[in-house]
Amino acid sequence: MNRRPGLLVLALSAALSALILSACSGETTDPKARAPIPVTVAEVAHQEFLTSIESLGTTRALESVEITAQVTDVVRELGFVDGQAVEMGHILVRLGGGEEPAKMQEARVNLEKQRRELKRIEGLVQQKLLPAQSLDTQRSLVSEAEAQLEGARARVGERVIRAPFGGVLGLRRVSPGALVTPGTVITTLDDVSVMRLDFSIPETFLAGLSLGQEIVAKSRAYPERDLRGRVVQIDSRVDPVTRAVIVRAELPNPEGLLRPGMLLTLRLIKDRRQSLAVPEASLLPVRDEQYVLVIGDDDKVERRRIEIGRRAPGRVEVLSGLSEGERVVVEGTVRVRPGGKVRVLDAQAGAE
Repeated sequence: MNRRPGLLVLALSAALSALILSACSGETTDPKARAPIPVTVAEVAHQEFLTSIESLGTTRALESVEITAQVTDVVRELGFVDGQAVEMGHILVRLGGGEEPAKMQEARVNLEKQRRELKRIEGLVQQKLLPAQSLDTQRSLVSEAEAQLEGARARVGERVIRAPFGGVLGLRRVSPGALVTPGTVITTLDDVSVMRLDFSIPETFLAGLSLGQEIVAKSRAYPERDLRGRVVQIDSRVDPVTRAVIVRAELPNPEGLLRPGMLLTLRLIKDRRQSLAVPEASLLPVRDEQYVLVIGDDDKVERRRIEIGRRAPGRVEVLSGLSEGERVVVEGTVRVRPGGKVRVLDAQAGAE
C-alpha cells in the first residue's frame, strides 16, 4: 500500500496551520513589509503671513508748482538750466531794466530826507521854536515815505522770481528778451525727495484702512525693485459712482528714480504677523477638517487634527494643533499609516 499521498496531505495541513497562526499573531514573512516607509518631512516653523489689497496708483510730487510771472515785463536774465536742482530762494528769473530799482532808490533817498527833517523839527520843538503840531505833521511825512519805499521794494521783488522751495526744475519755456505777462509759465518746479501716491480702494475695505499702513509698489520702469511707503491720508468722501475712496501714501525717493505721473501697481498690507506654518502638501483633508502626519522621536507616525488659517504659495498658516519644531510628513503620506514607522529621507527647511 502506498502511503505517500497521506504524508503529502499531512504536510500541507501542517503548513496551512502555520500560516494561519502566523496571520493571527500579526507576523509576516515579507521583510519589505516590516521595513520603515521612506518619507520626506518638514519642520514646523514660524513664517510671515500677510493680507494685502492690490490697486493702481499715480505718483505726484510732494510739492509742485508752475513758475509764472506776476507782472508784465521783459526777461532780463535767466538763472537756471533745464532739469537743474535748486534750493529754496534760488533766483530763477530777473525781469525788467533799471526803472523800478531807480524808483526804489528815489524812495529810499526821500525817506532819509524826511527822517533828517524829523530830527531837526524835534530839536526846534524842544526849544519851543516850533509848535508841537509841526512834529506830528513831519512824522506823517516819514510814515508816508516808508510806505513808498516798501511799495518800491515790492515792485522790484516782483521782478525777481525765486524758487519757493527746493526741488528739480522742468524745461525752460522762455528766453532772455521775451515779454512775459501775469500767468506766463516760465518753468515747473517739483520736490521729488518724497513722492505721493494716490490710489483708490473699494469701500468694502474701508474698515481695514488706517494711517501708517505699509504699501509695496512696483514700477514697469524698475521691475526688480520694491518701492515701500506708508499711508498718510484717507479721503473723507467715498466716490458715489465708483464706490471707492482715494488713499494717499508717501514713498521716499532718495535716488530720484520716481517722477510725477508714473503709474505704479501696489499692494496695501493690512495684516502682517509671524505664525506657525507647514507645507500645503502635508495637509490631509477629511471633509471639513484638516489633518497632518506627525513624526515622533521614535519615528512613529501620529495623525493629528489641526486648524489652519491663511494660505500663501506652497504653505499654510497653522492656528492650532502643532508646536514649533515638530516634524510633519510632506511626501509619502499615501503609504504611511498611523502608528507605523518611517525612515526620513530628507527634511525641508521650514514650510518653503
